[in-house]
Amino acid sequence: MLSNLDDFPIHQTSEPMRHVATSDRNFYDRYYFNGFNHDGTVMFVCGLGVYPNLGVIDAYLLVFHEGQQRVVRASGSLDAADRMNPGVGPLSIEVIEPLKKLRVRCTDNEWGITLDATWTGAMPAFEEPRHYIRENGRVIFDTCRLAQTGGWDGSLTAGGKTFAVDSKTWWGTRDRSWGVRPIGESEPAGIRVSNPFSWFWIYTPIRFEDHSLMIIMQENPDGSRVMEEATRIWPDGRIEHLGRPEHDLEYREGSRFSTGGVIRVVADDGHVTTLDIEPLLPVHIGIGTGYGYDADWRHGMWQGPLKVENFHLDTTTPEGAMRLFGIVDNSAKFAYTDRDGKRHEGYGLYENMAIGPHEKYGFTDMLDGFVKK
Repeated sequence: MLSNLDDFPIHQTSEPMRHVATSDRNFYDRYYFNGFNHDGTVMFVCGLGVYPNLGVIDAYLLVFHEGQQRVVRASGSLDAADRMNPGVGPLSIEVIEPLKKLRVRCTDNEWGITLDATWTGAMPAFEEPRHYIRENGRVIFDTCRLAQTGGWDGSLTAGGKTFAVDSKTWWGTRDRSWGVRPIGESEPAGIRVSNPFSWFWIYTPIRFEDHSLMIIMQENPDGSRVMEEATRIWPDGRIEHLGRPEHDLEYREGSRFSTGGVIRVVADDGHVTTLDIEPLLPVHIGIGTGYGYDADWRHGMWQGPLKVENFHLDTTTPEGAMRLFGIVDNSAKFAYTDRDGKRHEGYGLYENMAIGPHEKYGFTDMLDGFVKK
């Protein structure tokens, strides 16, 4: 089936652009954005994804403020979507200047959660290391992702309050990823049911006044690495590989929720750069947005030709707190001293997930909590 994309010289295979190069049901193509103010009182996270082999497009906007997690989410048929102007329901993304400036909107809806803001990259977009995982012969992850730090200008409304968003004090990070990863309705696990699930993940894109840092670590239970990166990115496009990152995180007693810590990057010559992490506002993006924790709403799950709905969680109640689980996106403040003795302070994303066993922090089961020794 042809689409308007087929009139552009951008094909990578002999297929029309509607068809991707693999028949794997888990192929996806997704935007992710976050934005937060420097005082750590409000944060929004939004995303939009297309799933060509499932025929689905979906999107969400999450706003977290004063303990209230409010979400607008939409899902529809990909055949009805314009891939050059992606949108579903009230949510849409406009690429104004590729790799630099984008506009994200959530228009008026019955829940009063709206966003009209323009993203401007502060640094060039950075191509992360390839994320590849094969388990028992099956490729589970094979993705490419770009990341960028930047700022926002526009307006955000939720819970009856409107926030003027200004790029001087509203910073954030974004990524674009595509490839294969688990999506949609759950598949039979097969032989993988015998493997204890474990996912230890640290992801920290950080913006400073004149540069950015990108630090990534994913580990197996024994601490061996699945992937890692520690890079400094300059406005003129220069990229410095800083060395091997190591972590020493702090966790709330009896939980898997990190309260901060340090990352140390060890250069080839032995020099150690220590990055201090101060979380400002934790947002549990796995709840209500489609990242797999809700049985009724997952990225790529067929919801019908068009479905738009609201999700609201009061995390200040015992019942709401019991729902919090899995991956956490913290707006955070970071600081480090460089080789020349200059102190740098900045803001960015501190994303952490610790599910399953991990020897360093004494986790032995799926969700047992941290115990100080």
